[in-house]
Formats: sequence, structure tokens, C-alpha cells
Amino acid sequence: MTGMNTPTLLITLGDVAGVGPEIVAKAWPRLFGLARPVVVGDPDWVRRALDMIGSRAAVQVVDGVRAARPDLDTIPVVRATRRDLSSVKVGKVSAAAGGAAYDFLVFAIDETLARRAAGIVTCPLHKEGLHGAGVAFPGHTEILAERTGASSHAMLLYDDDLPLAVAHVTLHMALRAVIGQVTRESVLDKIRLLHGIVPRLTGAPARIGVSALNPHASDGGLFGDEEATVIAPAVVAARQEGIDATGPVASDAIFLPHNRAKFDGIVAMYHDQGHIAMKLLGGRRAVNVTAGLPIVRTSVAHGTAYDIAGKGVADESSLVSAVRVAAKLAAAR
Repeated sequence: MTGMNTPTLLITLGDVAGVGPEIVAKAWPRLFGLARPVVVGDPDWVRRALDMIGSRAAVQVVDGVRAARPDLDTIPVVRATRRDLSSVKVGKVSAAAGGAAYDFLVFAIDETLARRAAGIVTCPLHKEGLHGAGVAFPGHTEILAERTGASSHAMLLYDDDLPLAVAHVTLHMALRAVIGQVTRESVLDKIRLLHGIVPRLTGAPARIGVSALNPHASDGGLFGDEEATVIAPAVVAARQEGIDATGPVASDAIFLPHNRAKFDGIVAMYHDQGHIAMKLLGGRRAVNVTAGLPIVRTSVAHGTAYDIAGKGVADESSLVSAVRVAAKLAAAR
């Protein structure tokens, strides 16, 4: 049962054509034990998901977060879009679903900034649907940063079992653009963000490893000079600020057990460098955390999974982990 001090967390439904509604319906009995969850989305799509999995829970349509009365058999849903979603087809890219996912997120951000909720947990959206709706952002993280006015932010993948948090210097961009964005300042910024958030996740000071960019950490300059001219100076600057930082460490070695055990946080230079390692290590345990925001935000670490949406086989465990981590972060604030 949730208690008086249990944080209110807003769970955005994401792209309704994906697995978001289903994982919310499946996870609900466990979510209620971790927080005071309120769904931000479309009530009809939550009802469809409940019917699909044969749940006895019912939807409570509420006008605002404070009117919600969640319990094991009641899922409060705030209808947070005026878009007509009746023609959206499960498993298909839809501009209506993409625009609604944006509406859900904006509503949740504003409610959390207004302190009517302690944090946000997001189900996945589809970037093509988002763009089809005319939303000029590549994903959740960038929308959150712009809407909250966060000048410095990073997307982390966090595994509570390892425990390990990975921050990414660059995120949703073509690989050809990565090199120009890996600078001393951008690397140092992510080191600082990890230094600030890791103690809230693990309860201990942060030991941070910084990955190299080039193969074999450039082998003394044979394969590039970013390690010597960019990454190493950022690590030195971080140490001068009192941060326990080490690097650059070759990216094919930093996640190996004997190295991983030395760190609570790792700075990866680009999206796949961190994501592939963490998804292989933790699978569905991984949680997406946005550091540097004035609010708490976590997310599942998977996509809309259009290929299995509507079939009743989606795994809700990443959503459960995301709510657990969001509750921990909210309590630490």
C-alpha cells in the first residue's frame, strides 16, 4: 500500500500505437506499491490494454492530478490531449499518436514543475510519429530540457542491480556529427552531472570512469588525438574540482568486470557506446534517467516495439524499474 509520503509520479503513456498502454496495464499492481502513480494519456487506450490482458482494474478519468485516487484496482488517467486517437492503428506510425505523446509529456512536465507531482516516468514515443506531428525535437530528453529550461543535461542509463550509471556526451545525432560535439567542455559537463546524481542513486560518492572515443584510446595518437586533446584535459579539470574521475579508458575495456567494478558512473562519448553495453549487461533492468533537470524524470529503456504491440506479450519490467528509480530520486530530493 502507498503511504502519506509516497511520491506522486506521472506516467506518460507515450505513443499509444506502441506498447505503452500494455506495459502500464500489466505493471499497475507493482507500480501502486512503489509510488502514487497517475497516468497521463488517453483513457480509452488504457481501457483497451486492460481488456486485452484481462485485468480487473478500472480506469478513473480525472481532470487533474490532485483528483486522482489510485489503488490496486483503479488507474487514474488524465486525458492530456485533444487529438482524436480513434483512428490510430496499433503498430503503425501515426502523426496523431506522435502529437499526443508530445501533449502527454508537456502536461506532465508542467504539472511537475508546478509541484503537483514529484516526478515523471515516460513510456516510449516514436520519433517518426513525433516528426509527423510537426514536433521539431528528436526525443523525450530534448523536449524535457527545453521545457524545463535546463541548460545542462544528460541522458543516463542506470542499472540498480550493478549498480552503474552511464551518461552520454552526445545522444540523438548522426555518427558523423559526433566528433565535433565531443569537446573538453561537453565531456566535463557530463562528468559533473554524473558526480551530482550518482550519490542520489546509490547513496555513495561517485567514482567516474570516462570512456575513450577512438579505438584503443587512440594508441598514443595513431587513431586520432581526441583522447589527448579533449578527454584527458576534461578528466584533469574534473579532478581539480574534487571529482573522482579516471580516463580516458578504452571503450572496449571500460565495461569489462574488472574495470566496471571500479566505477559507479561511466561517461560514454556517443549513444551506442553506452547503450549497447548497458543493454547487454542489464537487459530490461536498465532505466533511462535524465540528469540536470529541475525535476525527476525516468523512462523505460526500450522503444515502442511496434512489432509486438497489441499482442499481449510486452515485458513491463523496465517500467517497474523506472518507477522504482524515480521514487528513489524523488525521495532523495
